[in-house]
Amino acid sequence: MVDDLGFSDIGCYGSEIQTPNLDALARNGARFSQFYNTAKCHSSRVCLLSGQYCIAAGDTSLAHAVTSAEVLGDAGYFTAMTGKWHLDKQPTDFGFQRYFGHLSGACNYFSGDNTFRLNGEPWQVPSDGFYTTVANVDYGLKFLDEARTTGKPWYLYVAFNAPHAPLHALPEDYKKYQGKYDQGWDAVRDARIAKQKRTGVLPESLEPSPRPEHIPAWNDLEQWKRDYEANRMTTLAAMIDRVDQEVGRLVADLKKNNELENTFILFVSDNGACPYDRKPARLDVEPTSANVSFGDSTGWAWARNSPFRYYKQNQFEGGISTPAIVHWPAGLKVESGSMIQQPAHLIDVLPTLADLAKANIPESHEDRTLRPVSGVSLQPLLRGEPLEARSPIHLMFAEDRGLRDGDWKLVSFQREAWELYNVAEDRCELNNLADQQPERLNKMIAMWHEMAENVVHAPAKARAPVKEASLPHRHREWTNFDADTPAEYQKKRQTNAGSTKKGKSANLQSANHIRARKNTTLKIVGNELRLQFTGDDPGIAMDLRNKQLPKGPYQITFRLMVDAKSGEASEGEVFYTTDAKIILPQGNKIPFVVESSNAWQAVRIDIAEAVRLYQLRIDISDGPGAATIADLQLLGSDGKTLSNWPQ
Repeated sequence: MVDDLGFSDIGCYGSEIQTPNLDALARNGARFSQFYNTAKCHSSRVCLLSGQYCIAAGDTSLAHAVTSAEVLGDAGYFTAMTGKWHLDKQPTDFGFQRYFGHLSGACNYFSGDNTFRLNGEPWQVPSDGFYTTVANVDYGLKFLDEARTTGKPWYLYVAFNAPHAPLHALPEDYKKYQGKYDQGWDAVRDARIAKQKRTGVLPESLEPSPRPEHIPAWNDLEQWKRDYEANRMTTLAAMIDRVDQEVGRLVADLKKNNELENTFILFVSDNGACPYDRKPARLDVEPTSANVSFGDSTGWAWARNSPFRYYKQNQFEGGISTPAIVHWPAGLKVESGSMIQQPAHLIDVLPTLADLAKANIPESHEDRTLRPVSGVSLQPLLRGEPLEARSPIHLMFAEDRGLRDGDWKLVSFQREAWELYNVAEDRCELNNLADQQPERLNKMIAMWHEMAENVVHAPAKARAPVKEASLPHRHREWTNFDADTPAEYQKKRQTNAGSTKKGKSANLQSANHIRARKNTTLKIVGNELRLQFTGDDPGIAMDLRNKQLPKGPYQITFRLMVDAKSGEASEGEVFYTTDAKIILPQGNKIPFVVESSNAWQAVRIDIAEAVRLYQLRIDISDGPGAATIADLQLLGSDGKTLSNWPQ
């Protein structure tokens, strides 16, 4: 298991990063196209080890579960683990006869921390010559050598911390990727999606998710931001490359000992790429020692999760879809290099291992009150056969929720309004069908709550009803692209797009950010901005202060459809500023006619200013009502599009 790896981060899933060893396992084995995790580090580890959903298993205490090490140990296996634990107690308390690694959720790759253990005892990290990714495999190979002396079958769980932050790379790996990411995340993501389609990871017909409003176009970033961001991705690529090299060492050892043919290998990630930017920007440094490291990047997390939406902790596909490779020449019956299309989840790992090893999963334990596993054995898929009908896959971490039932996916961003997608036709979750399929939506919501209570055993607070959506979605720890200085780059921000603090406007995260003003609810559906007005002075506002714009004149164009009960025409207004220090609604105003015919109206507004714009605001109505704006664009004097909303 790797940590915080994006869906497209290895070569055989679309990446430009050199991962020849993992690619070879996929070429001679099989890949899953829809293998799910929990979108979070520790909960994915609980699911993998226990076959249960995290809360049901007792969360980090594992109070209601047995682990795969205990199940296989009881069946006569030598059991060992290396790497990140991130749960209570130690692996040696849960069936692992050998363990090397750190109990913490993350550590310095070069200097470690004080949670390192070797077989249950404290272990001192060397003062030099140490790198966790390499050390994990050093000890994994030692444990395999010991296992072979026992004559027993063995089980080895390697839990790499890479490429989880802090971002640290070995110097030789870092140098391989210097300059490779100067092209930026837009170009890298386009290339990855093209490769995913070309190599069969994704269907040719798939429509990828667009760049979200909270991430600016690469070319709109100031040069110091581009330099810093390229350096971060250079480091991530080097860390992923190193994981592949260490996997290669394990595979070479299996070959040398004539064990590769009959060793079942599964490679997965605990969640998608991480967007949480928790370190100030550091310029002109190399993160190749214990003293220099970087935090994660929201922009690169978007590219790394290609082609999906959102990130670690979110139950959208970008948070929960893991690259998953299975390699087992002696037992795998599907064609080499094939793609397994049926959905699976980390809760299926323990039942699969028990099935393959002909081991029993106990129903009772002397020290724990066990609950039944929720996963199923994947052995039919390994034989090229479909799985028998399984229960829906329940998805939950903190306030993020989801449910996968056949081709349908229910999902909520941080307990906001439920969304509904047909992932067989819309894997990137672009066409929300909640309004068109109310019966299916309500049925799946009821199923989510029933499973949350009776299968997951989630407390009542975790099952609270959803709240109204606040669009566009944002998070206070996503990268602050509006920062003027490196120190502010990861400064925590407000999460509500329309909120204010101490009379100041909420910090806008993107040059193409659009927010709903007071008494306005904004819902984004495709290229449409659907607005509900509940009181006086409603509207939407767009911030252009961090966008590189030419001087005017400009045009604003959009299509407008108003649901007005009066049936009479009214007057809309566009406000704009040409001074970065002026805050709307101060500035200039242009009125326009709003037709109330429940039909599309083409609107064009000319802004004759010969200077650049900084902010825009559009007011459609003076009071309660509803409207839809589509194809909203800002055009330059040459007629070319300078910005469009939503993006």
